[in-house]
Amino acid sequence: MSNGESSIVTAPTRIEQGKSKAMVVCFFLGLGSLVSWNSMLTISDYYYQIFPDYHPARVLTLVYQPFALGSMAILAYKEAKIDTRKRNIFGYTLFCISTFALLLIDIATSGRGGIGNYIGVCVFVAGFGIADAHVQGGMVGDLSFMCPEFMQSFFAGLAASGALTSGLRLVTKAAFDKTDNGLRKGVMLFLAISTFCEFLCILLYAFVFGKLPIVKHFRRKAASEGSKTVSADLAAAGIKTGDGEILLLLQVDDVKQDRLSTKQLLLQNIDYVLDLFLIYVLTLSIFPGFLYENTGNNHGLGDWYALVLVAMYNVWDLIARYLPLIECIRLESRKGLTVACLSRFLLIPCFYFTAKYGDQGWMIMLVSFLGLSNGYLTVCVLTVAPRGYKAPEQNALGNLLVVFLLAGIFAGVVLDWLWIIGNDTF
Repeated sequence: MSNGESSIVTAPTRIEQGKSKAMVVCFFLGLGSLVSWNSMLTISDYYYQIFPDYHPARVLTLVYQPFALGSMAILAYKEAKIDTRKRNIFGYTLFCISTFALLLIDIATSGRGGIGNYIGVCVFVAGFGIADAHVQGGMVGDLSFMCPEFMQSFFAGLAASGALTSGLRLVTKAAFDKTDNGLRKGVMLFLAISTFCEFLCILLYAFVFGKLPIVKHFRRKAASEGSKTVSADLAAAGIKTGDGEILLLLQVDDVKQDRLSTKQLLLQNIDYVLDLFLIYVLTLSIFPGFLYENTGNNHGLGDWYALVLVAMYNVWDLIARYLPLIECIRLESRKGLTVACLSRFLLIPCFYFTAKYGDQGWMIMLVSFLGLSNGYLTVCVLTVAPRGYKAPEQNALGNLLVVFLLAGIFAGVVLDWLWIIGNDTF
């Protein structure tokens, strides 16, 4: 009897201990999901120097997004049969290779410009898009049937990648600004650090995350509910005794699953997916292209101005992703979320008139609010939407949400070009 009681007590304890570790790992996996791309955005000042005629902040974003959205749409359609472990490891590996390749391009060309080098950069930026679709969709789908805190921690890591890259960029610019070829030296150090972060994420996902007790617990539960995406992760975690029936279930093709179809999930959650679409349409129509090219000259920060604006956005985006942990200020109302997402569009005229007539203080305040609202609403939508569904449905819904998130980013990137209509530089 005492042995039985001890096993009842120790199992939840082990799971709770694993929860804290899993949240930390999720944070770093989120960091790795965007650190490479945020590195590209943050070093745009360097690319404007070597590719001055090609609008790097806007063009590279426009290259990235179709590959991300197209890959994500295909993966979401096939999500029920895709091995999540292989998907995520492939994504992090592609991030690592593409980031390292950008560093090699810069070394091989000695930092020269030209259309050939620019095309090479665009090719590996497209690789970022494909990697993003694998990692972000795979991780969100996986975390949708686990604790909401895991999702929040993952998306906090996404925002932290922006804050980290902005901070490092300011440090490297200050450290190398007065040296010969200092801007390029800072960028090379920057890309090297990003490559290391991606390599670390490969190791964390492959050898650490899946072996945590609480993660194994949720994946066992998902498998028992009919999920076929977790088989490789369970096997890698060494699930043997007591799990034969689960592994057998995963191998049977004609198992009946009364899960909702993707179309039914979409119709039931149309407001949530549109909320994410609207959040990122607005954000990407302003960030980063507008901040680099359309903020005017009514400031005294010189070539530091765009870097400071990007840093302020990223810092407040990170802070905001922790706010939903405070229950009294967490927004869970479906109507409330939709109204909040629509209200953000009032920022468009605010940015226009501030760039034209305001000073740097007002612009920094607006950019901070843009980041604050983006991070807060993103986490609220993504943690509330999967509630009440079985694991396979939560995985499918997680992939759907990422599809609309990326669609919003793509639409925002396209609309961002409207800011420069009539500019002499266009």
